[in-house]
Amino acid sequence: MIHIENLTKSFVVTTKKGFKKESTTVNAVNSISLDCKPGRIFSLLGANGAGKTTTLRMIAGIINPTSGTAIVDGVDISKGNDEVKKRIGFLTGSTGLYERLNPDETIEFFGKLYKIPEAQLSERKEYLFEKLGINEFRKKRIGQMSTGMKQKVSIARTLIHDPEVLIFDEPTSGLDVITAESIIDLIRESKENNKTVIFSSHIMSEVDLLCDDLAIINKGSIIYNDTFDNFKGEMKAANLTQEFINRVKEA
Repeated sequence: MIHIENLTKSFVVTTKKGFKKESTTVNAVNSISLDCKPGRIFSLLGANGAGKTTTLRMIAGIINPTSGTAIVDGVDISKGNDEVKKRIGFLTGSTGLYERLNPDETIEFFGKLYKIPEAQLSERKEYLFEKLGINEFRKKRIGQMSTGMKQKVSIARTLIHDPEVLIFDEPTSGLDVITAESIIDLIRESKENNKTVIFSSHIMSEVDLLCDDLAIINKGSIIYNDTFDNFKGEMKAANLTQEFINRVKEA
């Protein structure tokens, strides 16, 4: 379960005018409230710069909110970021892997960081490697891999500790169809296992396939928050992409 109430993130922006510097405060996320429930996939949509990645990073404990509350799997992020990080898996389009390690070493390293018992770690790793097709390159250095291979290793790293809350931020961006499909399958599987899943994507066909609940964020504020079925029932445009564009323009 993810419960967000009046969550805000402000940044101070400094600009130079002649010899003077002026500072202004900008709300990247402006007092938003959301609930993401177990066994359902919550899609957070927004254009670039709308505030969705900032929101997801606050939920994941990567950056601290300026104000407001976010409770992740029963833990208030303001009182225990380290505890929150143990309970979530966070996957982005940017892999951020150690290039000198191979997949075996990478997953072993992260498994030990999560203090997973050795037998459980080995079993979990073999399951994910088989599921994602990593076995054929498990001894290859990360720095020698394709983008798709790296993303598969990132998925294994995200899921190795079997977290109750999963955050996917543009996870299939720039990937081939086969690799993207493996990610989609694992997101579906997470839902079937009653995990709490929050998912962000620009690819509307993926949203259509996966989404149960939907929020649209624009300029840091939520402009839509309801079930996906209700969203489709209210649509005036011919397709999801155009409906999304129209709602953002109207806002």
